[in-house]
Amino acid sequence: MTSKSKAGLLNVFSRCAPAPLVAALTIGLLVPAAVAEDRSDWPTSFSVGTASQGGTYFVYGSGWTNLVSDQLGIPGGAEVTAGPVQNAALVQTGDLDFGMVTMGPAFDAINGESALAPGLKHDQIRAIFPMYKTAFHIMTLESSGIDSIDDIPEGATVGFGPVGGTPGTYWPRFFDTFGKSVTARHGGAADLAGQLQDGLIDVYTWAAGVPFPAFSQVEAQADVNFIGMTDDQAKQIAADHPVSLFTIPAGTYPSQSEDHASVSMWNFAIARADLPDDFVYAVVDAVMSNNPRMLDIHKAAIETLPENYDKNAFIPWHPGAVRWFKENGFEIDPALGG
Repeated sequence: MTSKSKAGLLNVFSRCAPAPLVAALTIGLLVPAAVAEDRSDWPTSFSVGTASQGGTYFVYGSGWTNLVSDQLGIPGGAEVTAGPVQNAALVQTGDLDFGMVTMGPAFDAINGESALAPGLKHDQIRAIFPMYKTAFHIMTLESSGIDSIDDIPEGATVGFGPVGGTPGTYWPRFFDTFGKSVTARHGGAADLAGQLQDGLIDVYTWAAGVPFPAFSQVEAQADVNFIGMTDDQAKQIAADHPVSLFTIPAGTYPSQSEDHASVSMWNFAIARADLPDDFVYAVVDAVMSNNPRMLDIHKAAIETLPENYDKNAFIPWHPGAVRWFKENGFEIDPALGG
């Protein structure tokens, strides 16, 4: 009900009701509005760390930033960053309000093993909601003749994503596990897509929610091969690294005709610990209560569901998020702030 509607109702009612009852009605109509508008400690704007343009993080992150901004009426900005490692560091230092992280880099950060800030335990980052699983996958041009990981020659130039991002951190480790000696080329999603098409790199690796926008762009412009791991390779990687077995389903990309074995890592949105509880509660509510709109942003949001809160086993939760999940029937582990 608008303010004008409320005023009109009161005027009509006051002409035919006792004064005490009018006063009671006035209080009943006006108190909820006053409570709803009590944002005295909320920020006037907010920032969200994503990753490079052309990647799932940037598309997804820009989307939920705009959704929250629309829902709360507060300007929000999605920041281009190098990805999860940098996002965690910038939230820790207070340079960003929110960020997006995969659980591997987040675990390293909390334990003082961040590649960008070694020795600094990130004790000011707080989980706020589950995002989706990041799948690790590979693309080559069909003309390369590379159809599998075993086909990748020694010394091949491999695009690994930006330093500080999930692919740039973990794919080099995976290649070490595979026993492959390759030349690393780091860069953003769109940059590496262009380098693959120009023949400047032989292999393009990434880690993102599927379908990955930059892979889709290259596929639309060139004949490509999507490369999966063998079952044994995926099991080996899962045994040696903080990832889980995953299958990239056939048809994820039009020219991907069969399922591909791979591994994945969960992603979570994080917030600065000192953000107001009510503000974070409202942010979580905007995202967790609007999955259809999130799906319009990116298909990976099919996993952006409250029940996936339990995929976080070590990042402390923000109190505002704890309140939202408890009110909606999900019990947060007391060890993580629940």
